[in-house]
Amino acid sequence: MRRLIWPLVALVLVIAYPLWFSTPFQQRLGALVLLYAIAASAWNVIGGYAGQVSVGHVVFFGCGAYASMAVYSHFALPPLVGIPVGIVASVGIAAVIGVPTLRLSGHYFSMATIAVAELVRLVVTNTEYLGAAVGLSGPTAPRTVFDLSFISALPYYYLFLTMLIITLGITWWMANSRMGFYLRAIKDSERAARSLGAPASRTKLYAYMLSAGLTSVAGALYAMMFGFVDPESGLGILISVKMLIMAALGGAGLLFGPLVGAAILVPLEEVSNNLLGGKGAGLTFVVYGAIIVLIARFQPGGILALIKRIWTISDKAAKTAVEGAGDAP
Repeated sequence: MRRLIWPLVALVLVIAYPLWFSTPFQQRLGALVLLYAIAASAWNVIGGYAGQVSVGHVVFFGCGAYASMAVYSHFALPPLVGIPVGIVASVGIAAVIGVPTLRLSGHYFSMATIAVAELVRLVVTNTEYLGAAVGLSGPTAPRTVFDLSFISALPYYYLFLTMLIITLGITWWMANSRMGFYLRAIKDSERAARSLGAPASRTKLYAYMLSAGLTSVAGALYAMMFGFVDPESGLGILISVKMLIMAALGGAGLLFGPLVGAAILVPLEEVSNNLLGGKGAGLTFVVYGAIIVLIARFQPGGILALIKRIWTISDKAAKTAVEGAGDAP
C-alpha cells in the first residue's frame, strides 16, 4: 500500500492541475509536459530498460506527425486516422534499421541512429508529397470531433493524460514480463545474458519496435495539437535529445522517471523562451548540455534514484533510532 500512495497522490494532482492553473499558458504548459512525457516514456523502453541510447528516435516521432497530417492533406481524412498509419510505418522502419544498428553497442549505436535520423530528415525535406521544406498543415477549423482540433489546451491535456496512462501501463506490463527481465539482464551485461540463454538480439529488436510505435503516437498528438509539421518541428534532432534528457533526468529505466524529467525540463524551456523570446533558442542547447554533464557526473541514476536513496537512508536511520531507544534501559 505504501508504494501505491505516492503514485495515487500524483495522479490526483495531475488530474486536478487544470482546476488550479486555469490560464491558457498554464494549461498549454501542462499539456506539453504530458506530451513530452509520452515521448520520453516511449524512448525509455529502449534507452532506459535495454540500455540502447538512441538519438534518432525523432524518426518515429516524425512518422506519427507526418502520417496524421498527410491523411488530412491528401485524403481529407481526420488526422486521428493517421495514428495507426504512423504506428505501422514506425514499427516497419524500426524493424528494418534495428537489425543492423542493434548489433552495435555504446556510442556506435547512438551515432548510427543519428545518421539514420539525418538521412530521413533530408529525404523528407526533398519530398514534395510530404510538403518538402514547407511541411504539411492540418484542418484550419474543426469539422468533427475526430479532427481533434481544439481552441483550448484543456481537451489536449486530458487526451494526453489518457495516452500517458496507457503508455505507462504498457511499459509497466513490459517491465514485469519476461521481456523486461531479459532487457534488464542485457543492459547489465549482454554477453552474460546471452550465455544464460536470453535471446538478446530478438528482445532488443522487439523493444525497439515497441518504443517506435509509442513514439509515433506522441508525434501524431503533437502534430494534431499544433496543426502543422515540417522537417524542423517533426524531424529535428533536438526532439530526440529532449526525450533522452527527460528520461535520464528523472531516472532512465524507471517507470515514472520520464514524467519527472518532463515536469522539470518543459517548464524550464517554456519559461526561458517566454522571457528571452527568440534569443532563447541558443540557450536551450546550453541548458541541455549542462544537464547532460551534471547527470553523468553526479547522478547517473536520475532524480528518482536519488530520492529513493535518500528515502532508504532515512528509513534505516529511523529504524536504528527506534532500535536504540528500545535497547536503552
